Parts: sequence; C-alpha cells; structure tokens
Amino acid sequence: MDSDSSNDNLTTTTSTIMRRLSEDKFVLIAEIGVNYYDIATKEGITPMEAAKLMIREAKEAGIHAVKFQTYKAGTLAAKASPYYWDINEEPTRSQYELFKKFDSFGYDEYKELKEYCDETGIEFLSTAFDYDSADYLDELMQVYKISSSDLSNLPFIEHQAKKNKPIIMSVGASDLPEIEAAVDTIRAVSEQPIVLMHCVLEYPTPLKDANLLKILSLKRQFPELYIGYSDHTKPTDNCDVIKTAYNLGAQCIEKHFTLDKTLKGNDHYHAMDPYDARRILEAINELDIIRGSGELNCLETEMTARANARRSIVADGNIPVGTVITESMLTFKRPGTGISPDRLFEVVGKAALTDIEDDTIITADMIGKAADDDGAGNTHYTEV
Repeated sequence: MDSDSSNDNLTTTTSTIMRRLSEDKFVLIAEIGVNYYDIATKEGITPMEAAKLMIREAKEAGIHAVKFQTYKAGTLAAKASPYYWDINEEPTRSQYELFKKFDSFGYDEYKELKEYCDETGIEFLSTAFDYDSADYLDELMQVYKISSSDLSNLPFIEHQAKKNKPIIMSVGASDLPEIEAAVDTIRAVSEQPIVLMHCVLEYPTPLKDANLLKILSLKRQFPELYIGYSDHTKPTDNCDVIKTAYNLGAQCIEKHFTLDKTLKGNDHYHAMDPYDARRILEAINELDIIRGSGELNCLETEMTARANARRSIVADGNIPVGTVITESMLTFKRPGTGISPDRLFEVVGKAALTDIEDDTIITADMIGKAADDDGAGNTHYTEV
C-alpha cells in the first residue's frame, strides 16, 4: 500500500479514489460529515475554518479523500422523525432537530472547500441528500457517494447515476434484492465504476454486529464491482476491524473523522482521529508486505534454502567405472546441488564414466550413455 500522501495533484478530471482502486491500492476516506461544527465550537473558530483544519489534518495523516454531507434538514427529515443513534452520546431525539444544527453550508461553502482540497492535495466529495445538492455538487466532485439511507430511493439514485460518474454506495440495513435493484438502477443509465460499501447502521457498531463476512458475500454476488467498507465501530490501536475488512476484500475504507473523539454528539464518538488514521495506514502497509504478490514461484530469498533443503540423486554404495546404473544403486539425500530426483530417468540405464564412491552426489559429468559392445570384445562409453 502506497499512501501517495504527497503526490496527489488533483485536477477537475482526476479522482484519487478511482485511480487507486484501478491500481489495486488501498483507499482511506475520512468522513468529516458535519463534525467540523463541533470542532469550530471547541476551538473558537468558524465552521469554515474548522472544516479546513480537518482537511489539513486528514492530508497530513495520509488520508486519500475527505467526504462531507450536504443537506438541509427540511428536505431530509420530517419534524417528527425519531432518532436511531446512541442517545448517551448524542442526546438529540429528533433527526430534524439534529440535522438543523448542521445544515448552514450551501454551494458557495462547498465550492470553497473543494478548492481548498485541491490546493491541499486531497480529494473532495460530499454525500448529497437532495436533488439540489446533487446537482450543484456535480461540478465539484468526480465521484458520487450514496448513503445507505437512500438505497431504496431509486429515483434519487438514478438522478445521480445520470451524472455519469463513478458511484460509491453504502448498503447498510439492506437485503440482497434491494442492493441488486439499486445496482440495476445505476447500470440502466451508467457504465461508470461502482463501489459497494458494506455498512452497519448502528452507531457505534459493536464488534459482534460488524458482520465482516458480508464483504465476501458482496464480492461473490457482485464480482464486477469494487467492494469497500464504511466502518462505524470504535477505533482500536490494533486496527483489527479494518485489517480484517481489508483482508476479506474491502479495498476502500470510509470512516468518520474527528479531531476530538471525546466530544459529545453527532459522529465523534465512533470516529477515527489523525492518530487512528496513521495507525490504519501503517497496518495496511504491513498487511500488504505480509500478503505479498501471490505469484506462484520461488522467491529469490528462498533460493539458498531451496538448494540445500532439497535432495539430489546419491550413490547408495560404490559404483565402479563402466557399471550400468540401476535404481537400486541410488538414493536421494540433501543438498539439492546435484541431479534432482525428478530427473532419475536421466541417470538410470547410464554407465559410470568414473568410479563413484558411496554417498557421492551424482553429477552429469560422472555418467554417460549405456555401454555397448562393438562385437570384438571392446566396450565403449559415450559421454552425455
């Protein structure tokens, strides 16, 4: 895994996410979402300053892309919509009330963030939650992200797919027919790449509910698509959840991002911070080293062991010069620097060109073609 943390010069026609996926490289997306509002309050700065601070911190940690959430509470949730999160961490009991706290940004602000991401060298994207934002984000990003919550919103999926850009789509809280319907909706209007993200809509997700084997199921059901994982478990130093997801085939990982995991509310309590991001990238790099290339060949580092641990054809007793060698005169012993046992047929039936002592490794210069008699009592040997 190569983080490319300092070499991604983004343009309006370049997606670091899709380039890395096409090159079979790991992708880490920081889901900033709307966490910058709380960071702004904590630091005594504006939300825009906080959002830019989080972009810089993500870049410095080696993260490949940052993702925001673009919505207006009034178009996203009814005022009576109930909560579905841990109210010990986020006490707000209405979706509308929660979203209303964090919906002040519009086109101008996201354009400014996009331009700042370009300057910083990290990819920008934002999940659109209504048609207006899906339309104005089109000029600002190269990849669309569809939330698990909109998986059954097929008209909205179709609207975004018609933008003819790659789509990352989370599939939390869904059944296979729903996923198939969403994929079919995209494929009806676009042949652009699709990344399906395993996801559990439980905030935070207990380890017992992570269900990472679903990644394998998605790979089997959709072999032509990229598969990723949107993680809502609490970060751990050993990064076992992310490492397991990656080993199961999740090439793209999205995780909520914060600068302070102790903050109450919204998505801080299950987010990664810059330290966690660095640990994740280090862990994936170590895994890539361990996983290797998968090629079915002998490694250069194995050559000495191969030569010494394998066996050669060895004389099992003294073999006088001129003797036609039979299999019973031979055995197989280490090292493997002589004639390999799989070439036994090259030795049996040949004549010894010299006296071969017991326990001698047979080499090609010790044997010739089988002896023959010229009819005058003279025996001839021909070297091989």
